[in-house]
Amino acid sequence: MADKGTVAVLGTGTMGGAMARRLCGAGFDVRVWNRTRERAEALAEAGAAVAASPAEAADQADFVLTMLADGGAVEAAMFGPEGAAGSASDDAAWLQMSTVGVRSAELLGRGAAMRDLVYVDAPVLGTKGPAEQGQLLVLASGPVGAEERCAPVFEVVARRVLWLGPAGAGSRLKLVTNNWLLGLLGTLAESIALAQCIGADPAQFLDAIRGGPLGVAYADLKGKMMLDADFPPSFHLHLAHKDVRLVLEAAGDCDLPLPLAGTMAQQFGRATQLGHGDDDMAAVYYAVTGNKAL
Repeated sequence: MADKGTVAVLGTGTMGGAMARRLCGAGFDVRVWNRTRERAEALAEAGAAVAASPAEAADQADFVLTMLADGGAVEAAMFGPEGAAGSASDDAAWLQMSTVGVRSAELLGRGAAMRDLVYVDAPVLGTKGPAEQGQLLVLASGPVGAEERCAPVFEVVARRVLWLGPAGAGSRLKLVTNNWLLGLLGTLAESIALAQCIGADPAQFLDAIRGGPLGVAYADLKGKMMLDADFPPSFHLHLAHKDVRLVLEAAGDCDLPLPLAGTMAQQFGRATQLGHGDDDMAAVYYAVTGNKAL
């Protein structure tokens, strides 16, 4: 398979690791770095080269793809000691695909401009399964010409790419979609707990909304986890807690009160304190039930 260029993937957790594996299979020269090196080494069998630092991974790379936990982690990997920004090729495209919020997206964009990197703000919708299957939705934003340039990478990891305008638009839309999604998840948890508490069958609730205007596929997926009290992580709860805090931060910056989002931040925070931060985000159910299955 012909080499399609070099991609440095910084962050090889659930999402970044799946994306790196797909890029290896598609013929890219892939270098990977992760703060916990063992998680990156698991990708060597797929053909990725494991780097000791972000700078080593990005050395003369055509693309730098960041998929890290938050804006601070991205900033450190790109601009800190041994950061990737100083070693990538002069016209490298930086595909910033982490969920970092509005403030960090703007800060990272300014850092990219100072170093002449093509900055593409492109967070994704999707969790472990879609990442492994190349079925993510990319909310892309960046300079003119970036769409064509990034297409070979995005077509490997995504079922669809929405180009939204200048860099920053992707992170703003990601917050809006996350606010909707996390609110849905919290309401689902309360509805299932209510059914269990009053003696209604929660499985019949899911059946009643399935396939109609009140139903979404997510209710079946996450509802089953709640019914089974089994939460294998597709997206970690502590990351969902971070995401809802980013929603509140952005809303606060434009003086918009979001009381429902505030409640969800409390619920995700409570579930984290109860010990479920590394479980799937559907474990917010335990914030409703007091850490027990009803």
